[in-house]
Amino acid sequence: MPSLIFKICTIEEWAIADMGGMFEGSEVDLADGFIHFSTEDQIEGTAAKYFAGQEDLLLIAVNPAEFGASLKWEKARDGDLFPHLYGHLDTSVVTWVIPMPIAETGQHILPALDAETF
Repeated sequence: MPSLIFKICTIEEWAIADMGGMFEGSEVDLADGFIHFSTEDQIEGTAAKYFAGQEDLLLIAVNPAEFGASLKWEKARDGDLFPHLYGHLDTSVVTWVIPMPIAETGQHILPALDAETF
């Protein structure tokens, strides 16, 4: 199991979650019935496919061990296993939150995605 998994959300979505202490998911998460996460190897593709050119985004990092049986690894894009959280994300278990700036190319700039970075 990876040491961190990642969620992309808007600054507004996270501000609401942070005030209430609980992230219930974005619109697509609520429609699908789980919160979509990505691994380090998947996050760049997720950003490009679903958030291309979108500003005001945050990258949320969480240790997957925090979720126990509520986290399921399920086949999604290209048959890869993606982490899906069937439940709410308690903001107190978040490892770090950082902005996702956009480069001149239109791609999001991602940091080194390890726990020691932050």
